[in-house]
Amino acid sequence: MQGRRGWYRKMRQALDPGEQIIWFHCASLGEFEQGRPVMEEVRRQFPDHKLLLTFFSPSGYEKRKSYSGADHVMYLPLDTKRNARRFVNSLHLELVIFIKYEFWYHFLHRLKKQGIPLYLASGNFRTDQVFFKWYGGWYRSFLDCFSHIFVQQDASKKLLEVVGVKHVSVAGDTRFDRVMKVAETPYENDLLHDFAGDSTVIVAGSTWDRDEQILEYAFHELSADIKWIIAPHELAESHLSRLKRRFPNCVLFTSMEQHIKSDTRVIIVDTIGHLSYLYRYGTLAYIGGGFGKGIHNILEAATYRIPVIFGPQYKKFLEAVELTDLGGAFPVQDDQEMLFTIRQQLENPELLKTSSDIAGNFVLTRAGATLDILTRVCKKLV
Repeated sequence: MQGRRGWYRKMRQALDPGEQIIWFHCASLGEFEQGRPVMEEVRRQFPDHKLLLTFFSPSGYEKRKSYSGADHVMYLPLDTKRNARRFVNSLHLELVIFIKYEFWYHFLHRLKKQGIPLYLASGNFRTDQVFFKWYGGWYRSFLDCFSHIFVQQDASKKLLEVVGVKHVSVAGDTRFDRVMKVAETPYENDLLHDFAGDSTVIVAGSTWDRDEQILEYAFHELSADIKWIIAPHELAESHLSRLKRRFPNCVLFTSMEQHIKSDTRVIIVDTIGHLSYLYRYGTLAYIGGGFGKGIHNILEAATYRIPVIFGPQYKKFLEAVELTDLGGAFPVQDDQEMLFTIRQQLENPELLKTSSDIAGNFVLTRAGATLDILTRVCKKLV
């Protein structure tokens, strides 16, 4: 609520009503990462347009409020009829793209009424959503506001067609394009390079306390020659202190000096923005969140051709289900399964190579959604 105060004044100060504006809206950080490849390519192709980026959630806005790819970043005003009218009528909107799950009645209907091209990118639909219930007619009217809907997989397209939504096509998931671009981006850190060397390295990303409990068990059971890079989700001082107690012979990422002691086994990443680059040092990856609400981004690791391990809460994530079925990802239920899975991979070089190739090819063969979306969307701007 505090972040939304004065939204109209701030927006008018940042954007001139006469400027041609392309508006992207994301719920939170995950949706931003899905929309980012499209934003950056639109920005590249249409440098004369202004780009407006809105978020619904603080977890997205607070982390990306200084995003240099947009001319103005703000919270989406609350979805009231008055707010939608003021917002849309105050800007010269050439094009609007909502990402994945965002459906706001007044904004969508106002954009449709104004005749502004509106797209949903990286849509993902499931049978348990309200659009597909017997009482979902009013909600289905939201979908009619979109000029076109780009979905991630054929199952979503079929679901929409069953309820009469025909303006839909399968483009894929733009996150594949994003993680490939990150993997191709140069990243040099001599200390990390020397730390990893020719060693086996396990990179654990976005970990929570339960994840760290089973990582601690594996750490003490596995060979001391294995090195670890652990990037916790929470960076509070109390949490970092607990990690340092759990993993002896560790060093904080921000405390690394001219050299790392030879007996250092663990680097704890106590900063934001590096994790997606650090997977390149890994032999295996562990992705946190699977013992809570759900796993974090597995594609950031898989794009470096390394197998991924995660907890049991993964079945709502299509890419995790598919990669598991293919043999490039491995869900575990507890510390014993975690230890078994790591040993199975590391003690069998042929299996590790096969799992690694599956993970890398999984990302490579699914890239290209950004181009598919832009081919259709950019026609409206030429």
